[in-house]
Amino acid sequence: MNANSAPGFAENPNHFVKISPFSGQVLVKFRGEIIADSCNALSVQERGYNVVYYVPRGDVRMELAQRTDLSTTCPYKGDASYYTFIIGDARAVDAAWSYESPYDEVLSIKEYLAFYLNRVDVVTVP
Repeated sequence: MNANSAPGFAENPNHFVKISPFSGQVLVKFRGEIIADSCNALSVQERGYNVVYYVPRGDVRMELAQRTDLSTTCPYKGDASYYTFIIGDARAVDAAWSYESPYDEVLSIKEYLAFYLNRVDVVTVP
């Protein structure tokens, strides 16, 4: 096992995290304003979960984002950091997460953000 291998896979070898390029466009809006627009998103399918789209940080309006103190750990992906998006007086609290130092098995999601569907509007166009 590598020094940065995900411990979850050793404990549960039937679990999977499949990462592939999404061939369409991902738009993320908050209060009607676009906060992310990407044709370079990744589609992440993890066993037991719906597909999640990860958007490259360069396609996210990070000037509207504020990193929060929240962090969580996934045994398959690593430690997640969270971001609140602010437009005027409105806040989408902890609306996005990012694995800034993911485990080796999912290294391709580094520098990408994923968004909670119940905190912002995520639209995919095939």
